[in-house]
Amino acid sequence: MVHVLEKSLVYSPYSMIRKGLTVCFIINLFIGGCLAQDSPQTKYAQLINEDSAKKHLMVIASDEFEGRETGKKGAEKAADYISKEFKNIGLKAPLNHSYFQAVPLATNKFLVKDFQVGNAHLISGQDFLIINSRKKNSVKSDEIIFIGYGISDKNYDDLKDIDITDKVVLLLNSDEPVNNKGQSIITGSSNKSAWSTSRNKRLNHVLAKKPKMVLAVSPDVDTLLNKIRQTKRDERVLLKEDILQQQAPEEKQSIVAYITIKTADLILKSSGNTYYGIKKKINTTGKPINLKINTSFKADYGTETLDVKAQNILGYLEGTDLKNELLIITAHYDHIGINPDGQINNGADDDGSGVTGVLEIANAFAKAKQEGHGPRRSILFMTVTGEEKGLLGSDYYTRYPVFPLDSTIANLNIDMIGRIDPPHFSTPEYVYLVGSDKLSSELHLLSERVNQTYTKLRLDYKYNDPDDPEKIYYRSDHYNFAKHNIPVIFYFNGVHEDYHNIGDTVDKIDFRLLTKRAQLVFYTAWDLANREKRPLVDSNKK
Repeated sequence: MVHVLEKSLVYSPYSMIRKGLTVCFIINLFIGGCLAQDSPQTKYAQLINEDSAKKHLMVIASDEFEGRETGKKGAEKAADYISKEFKNIGLKAPLNHSYFQAVPLATNKFLVKDFQVGNAHLISGQDFLIINSRKKNSVKSDEIIFIGYGISDKNYDDLKDIDITDKVVLLLNSDEPVNNKGQSIITGSSNKSAWSTSRNKRLNHVLAKKPKMVLAVSPDVDTLLNKIRQTKRDERVLLKEDILQQQAPEEKQSIVAYITIKTADLILKSSGNTYYGIKKKINTTGKPINLKINTSFKADYGTETLDVKAQNILGYLEGTDLKNELLIITAHYDHIGINPDGQINNGADDDGSGVTGVLEIANAFAKAKQEGHGPRRSILFMTVTGEEKGLLGSDYYTRYPVFPLDSTIANLNIDMIGRIDPPHFSTPEYVYLVGSDKLSSELHLLSERVNQTYTKLRLDYKYNDPDDPEKIYYRSDHYNFAKHNIPVIFYFNGVHEDYHNIGDTVDKIDFRLLTKRAQLVFYTAWDLANREKRPLVDSNKK
């Protein structure tokens, strides 16, 4: 190869020209590399380092912050920590001298304020369960009507000549009456009737009579309540204005309360009966039993809209000659909180790593400004709430922006940059980029160039594919900015085995990679904040 090259250089004028161009290219690369090394942004990028990043993350993902679930005490502690760091860094508080943008969230929660039989106050989830009730309601009665199995059949009719309209009724919501041979009283054989195999049919038949409330008892209720107690039921949190627009219509159907056998025995006690005793009487006689049980009953229940305290944390760095244009850098500080068994989901990677990155980048820019190298455009560093509940904090900001959206040139969003996903175990020098070319080809090329010049990570666009089955592009806070035609880049390390699990802890964070990825965001932000023109919006890709 060398010999052939030497020959061509000696005898070909074109080869001499090509040699010259090659030398120029190499010189340009060398000069570019030197300029990159000597540029002010390189100096300030070095402030983003492993030691300071670890100090932040050890706090943010600590047990003290209890998994930072939106609306909980731990999230409030995290918000306070971030705001104090913004202040220490020297960022301005842009909301009337406050770093907090209150985000009005709410949840619809079903509450039972009272459920009383006689003088006994019963406990929801332990003695009974009411489901499918949305509106507030209050039920009072001086008697409860026992209606057996609630079956109406030619051979057996629990409801014959009984008016249960607007009454509280006690229903045996299990199987069907059988004789001492175990045969169905309804079918007269060992075959069960449709009344037994379809409880919904029986229940709907009773509800059609328009009782005030049905107290349905069966042995299954204890099992159901036990399963519910073992399961964490996440409250659906939404922006309050959205909840108020979705208020439920008035209920047209009677309510069913599923009660335990113990609760049924409490009701039947004044009539001298028990659950198993009265079933035996029906089975022995083969005839329905109806009772008016003289006991008071009172229930007060329904779905209420409860406020959830939440806030975005905003730190503002004012630019110079282009200060009226704004770059926003985001990460979400909330996570999923505490498991039902009391285990904390610390969320070190998701998204403690992103919040750490924002703090590190903010510090680097603030130092640059203090030393006379401040950005031309203003930068808003924002950690948002409620991402895990549905991108709520960023949604609220874009509905009620502190700075005009039409002056916002781009959003760089950081969500999980501290780990390595399984496909990259052997090639860890990577980061997934999502959305960089969706709205602006300029932003995409800028991002590529910055990485090639400074960080030289492998930019993986797997999740940028419009056919990505995970739909990652739509699953973090950048998307709320993209919806408003603001160019975005989402920085992401991919899903790992500890995603949304108690194993997402600080000891598993690769701080060298975290800081290198954060430096990529910093360099990209530096270019965006100082270039002559904002990135052109020239596409609209899915």
